[in-house]
Amino acid sequence: MRRAQLDAVALEEDEYRTIVRALGRDPNDLELGMLGALWSEHCSYKTSKALLRQLPTEGPHVLQGPGENAGAVDIGDGLAVVFKIESHNHPSAIEPYQGAATGVGGILRDVFAMGARPIAILNALRFGPLDEGRNRHLFQGVVAGIGGYGNCFGCPTVGGEVYFDRGYADNPIVNAMCVGLVEHHRLRRAKADRPGDVVLLVGADTGRDGIHGATFASVEMDERSASRRPAVQVGNPFLEKLLCEACLRLNQLDGVTAIQDLGAAGLTSAASELAHRGRRGIDIDVDRVSRREQGMSAYEVMLSESQERMLVVVRPEAEAAARQIFDHFELHADRVGSVTSTGRIRIRDAGVVVADVPLKTLVDGVPLRSPAAAFPDKPASPVWPSVGEPEAILLDLIARPNLRSRRPIYRTYDHQVQDNTVVGPGFDAALLRVPGTHKALALTTDGNPWYVALDPYEGTKAAVAEAARNITCTGARPIAVTNCLNFGNPERPQVFGQLQESMRGMADACRAFELPVVSGNVSLYNETSERNIPPTPVIGMVGLLGEVSARCPAGFQDDGDLVFLLGETREELAGSEYLRLLGAKLEGRPPIVSLEMERRLQAALLDSIGRGVLRCAHDVADGGLLIALAESALFGGRGLRCPGIVGPVSREAFYFGESQGRVIVSVAPRRVPELQKLMTHHHVPLHAIGVVGGEDFQLGLDIRIPLDTLRAAWETPF
Repeated sequence: MRRAQLDAVALEEDEYRTIVRALGRDPNDLELGMLGALWSEHCSYKTSKALLRQLPTEGPHVLQGPGENAGAVDIGDGLAVVFKIESHNHPSAIEPYQGAATGVGGILRDVFAMGARPIAILNALRFGPLDEGRNRHLFQGVVAGIGGYGNCFGCPTVGGEVYFDRGYADNPIVNAMCVGLVEHHRLRRAKADRPGDVVLLVGADTGRDGIHGATFASVEMDERSASRRPAVQVGNPFLEKLLCEACLRLNQLDGVTAIQDLGAAGLTSAASELAHRGRRGIDIDVDRVSRREQGMSAYEVMLSESQERMLVVVRPEAEAAARQIFDHFELHADRVGSVTSTGRIRIRDAGVVVADVPLKTLVDGVPLRSPAAAFPDKPASPVWPSVGEPEAILLDLIARPNLRSRRPIYRTYDHQVQDNTVVGPGFDAALLRVPGTHKALALTTDGNPWYVALDPYEGTKAAVAEAARNITCTGARPIAVTNCLNFGNPERPQVFGQLQESMRGMADACRAFELPVVSGNVSLYNETSERNIPPTPVIGMVGLLGEVSARCPAGFQDDGDLVFLLGETREELAGSEYLRLLGAKLEGRPPIVSLEMERRLQAALLDSIGRGVLRCAHDVADGGLLIALAESALFGGRGLRCPGIVGPVSREAFYFGESQGRVIVSVAPRRVPELQKLMTHHHVPLHAIGVVGGEDFQLGLDIRIPLDTLRAAWETPF
């Protein structure tokens, strides 16, 4: 086999030899293309699968863990929350609008394929500096694509995060998360286990877009890969809405066996996964597939990644009823195959078998990789000099792209559609009512890439801990996690070492907080020939609030309320936005996460909020204490008067350090003794900060800024 042929499907020579041994012959071109797609890193997780096994995936409320279209967790009242996060990085680097839009479309389909109605979309985005034209083009296109698809589909985009760093220039990170709700008895698994069942392909006609998309997403973007990059798929959110409603209606029909989204690797992946989960086989007749373009080959049909398509498996006697539903929503459905007992996938074109592969080989046969790993030394943090006046630094800091208001981004998203949004974008976590109950779901995505770059273990622990703090600050209890692991080329020892340590940190943090990881995605080879991306694990987290009226806001509420800092501040500046403002080199040790302290802090917050003690709670994170205080002042539209703060650390570390495990809270004066008693009970440090009131943000003699001036800096446009 020529090297060029293997490169075209991203297979290695040893993998090709494994295929030949499994088949007992050389594969033909179609079989090679199918195997290349499903053995790609994007589909097979051949480098990360062994590492993923260390994550906790089970719990008393888990209804569906990893391995399905999305995870599902019981939230009581016979309901389950269904959610997942996925990447669409490589397509977004090519065509940002459609890359981001189809990323949203794909994650929506994953959720409604499970029988759940999508109720929320979130995202996690990374771009290069916006003063470079290419990066601004990517940023504007991605934001428009997310809004365009979600708004037209009718699902609110309620939260997310965005960071800017030179390491993401030309290689943006675009992660989309979707959350849905379903009754337990309607939860659908994509498992075809009845031979003789009919396979229907529903939705859009099949075109040439996205062919080799899975393999392209499994190699670094260089001149060689660019020459064979696929056409990015074009999304149609209006068709997706019809498809969603049809699938939800179909889910109530007896005789429907399985529903599967067509995503990466298209019909090849969807058909193979359905049958393999059911330990059956499947026959597909490609000449029955409706096509958007003339002259398409069986190879193109099987590997097309055209959007808005679902594979539906029904019993023969239910086909007519299923077609009535499709007709009602004006959707086209082709009968493209049937479930068999062979354990193989067989593809026919004009009645001739053109591919015949054991599903065990196609889905699970890829040899797992264990590349060499390197773990660089972790030098101690240097001593940074005191620079500038705190007032000027605060105004400069809060205007920086990584800290300023995200309103120019999220105002393009409809976050109120469906009328369940209680707290929308821009706060610690979004909050959505659970219809028909008094409950609410808290949703967030988190992950600081600079902490992970300095120490992948501590940095990923910090991502889990921050997500949990964000959820807890609303009054909700964290219940489960989804993750998206965005890393560079794992064949480079340092990158694989980062991935290993990141997974270890995630596993330790999730176990400490008793949080199952129920779904997720791995995106590797996020590199260009010029640079690696910073290691970027993203945590998506869901929490449950038993009584929506008991939510805790993030902004200051009433003049005269007293403000306190919960948690311990240490001499930790490495990885901070403050040092990036000063132009310091990224070096040293990032903030250390005490999982025990985080557990105590979460318990203290839930206890205090549950008793109605707190007027507000806001996580201290990027930018440090002063940024968190300024945000709470701006959220509530109320000033803050603080005496000179004396801490156990330097002024810079106290003001701008990003020590973990900290939250600012406000409380009515009469309830301060109760707060003190609760913090003593939970062994959480409590530090008095100041008093809410006035129209200035005032901190001793160091800082006095009118709120209007502070807001103008914070609302600096992108």
